Amino acid sequence: MKPYDYLIVGSGLFGATFAHFAHKQGKRCLVIDKRQHLGGNVYCENIKGINVHKYGAHIFHTSNKKVWDFVNAIVPFNRYTNAPVANYKGKLYNLPFNMNTFYQMWGVTTPDEALAKLNEQKAEAMAKMKSEGTTEPRNLEEQAKVLIGNDIYEKLIKGYTEKQWGRKCAELPAFIIKRLPVRMVFDNNYFNDSYQGIPIGGYNKLIDALLQGIETKTDTDFFARERSYWATVADKIVYTGQLDEFFDFRFGRLDFRTVRFETEVKPTPNYQGNAVVNYTDAAVPYTRIIEHKHFELFGQAVYDNPHTVISREYSTEWEPGIEPYYPVNDSKNNALAERYRSLAEQEPNVIFGGRLAEYKYYDMAPVIEKVMTLFGY
Repeated sequence: MKPYDYLIVGSGLFGATFAHFAHKQGKRCLVIDKRQHLGGNVYCENIKGINVHKYGAHIFHTSNKKVWDFVNAIVPFNRYTNAPVANYKGKLYNLPFNMNTFYQMWGVTTPDEALAKLNEQKAEAMAKMKSEGTTEPRNLEEQAKVLIGNDIYEKLIKGYTEKQWGRKCAELPAFIIKRLPVRMVFDNNYFNDSYQGIPIGGYNKLIDALLQGIETKTDTDFFARERSYWATVADKIVYTGQLDEFFDFRFGRLDFRTVRFETEVKPTPNYQGNAVVNYTDAAVPYTRIIEHKHFELFGQAVYDNPHTVISREYSTEWEPGIEPYYPVNDSKNNALAERYRSLAEQEPNVIFGGRLAEYKYYDMAPVIEKVMTLFGY
């Protein structure tokens, strides 16, 4: 008999949630992680009494009441509402695109005025495409302009997107921006979901509670040992690492975008007045600044701590040796990922799950929902 029913490779949300439900069913689980901490990319580092999202901002949001009730039964969540602000050459605009944005952009004050301006600019974009012999957007730039017009595209989409992807908008596929949230009301809530918030006390509280009573090992690299060794440890492997790495990059490497962070303690209680400020001007090298305390502190509590912590985010091309973040869902990588998924289907004793192992962008709630479904919840 092997020591464990499941070896779970990676302690992020997929791995930790899987371990939680398996443990509830009486299964023997070992969770390993190559990092020196648990939690994957939702891990928070406490600096000056502030929970800093070490690997980028994570905001939990869902319309699935079952998922929301589950995570709140693990640890209560706060009332944080995501309402990012865009900074373009020093002028601020509300996101997502709503009546506040249109007022800031054009001075319009009614939905009819805003619609007239939007429709005028969208018609100009369509006319330009027709003059070039096409009626279907051929790239992200054309797609954005027929959805939202030139002014918002130039000021709030173009520079930010090109920094994020490291490519010109005219070189990016149209499908990346097929849908843009456009609201004809004064509503800065970024998400349309019924529920959103941050675990009270930070995401480490959630991960620690999910893994309570389960054996874990950090600083343990799955690939540092022969696969035959792990086969003696557990009946099944739950793998949440890179899909291509599991198969020794047999068909070549999948591409990712990654993010570099510059984190800084500021001797002020309130640096920018918001958790998320996007910098949409291409001349600014970072994509956004996160002020971490605003995820968990509200009102006077912001000023009770005389320090704040900010992180500037720089989007870059991924290369081996640095953390992969976002799958590059172009035709080349999607075809390559399908070849690896075919190999994965031939591994009856391995469960592949999560953003890296499925080569798929996931928000947090769908990851938890997927694990709940696996266990029949």
